[in-house]
Amino acid sequence: MILYCDTSALIKRYVEEEGAAQVNNFWESASAVSTSVVAFAEVMAVFGRKHKERTLSTIEYKEIIGEFKEDYRHLLLVPVSEGLNISIEGLLKRHSLRGFDAIHLASAQVFDGPDNEDLLFACFDRALNNAATKEGLKVIMV
Repeated sequence: MILYCDTSALIKRYVEEEGAAQVNNFWESASAVSTSVVAFAEVMAVFGRKHKERTLSTIEYKEIIGEFKEDYRHLLLVPVSEGLNISIEGLLKRHSLRGFDAIHLASAQVFDGPDNEDLLFACFDRALNNAATKEGLKVIMV
């Protein structure tokens, strides 16, 4: 099984929140983990905000950044491309999504991983999960 993580799921890999254990269990059992290249900016922004709000100490912030960057090197990344933009346009006609949510959903749909492996969509946003389900993806949260 390949795990596709949107930003809400990726954050739970590094910050103890509701759903973190679930993400970690799927992450550990996956043959590979994928995300969009835009997740780097999104995740780093969340970590930076948590540090500025003092939810993360400076030491925790530096450790989490290091862990994320190490994991990011091993993720199967879906690039933003003209083909992805065409998919995004179709999704936005069918669903009411925010911009980055549309990028993640389209990225999961066009992901070209190893043959015969199921893709599991990890996300903690109800609207995005509903759209993913309607688009035929298997989601870990409904």
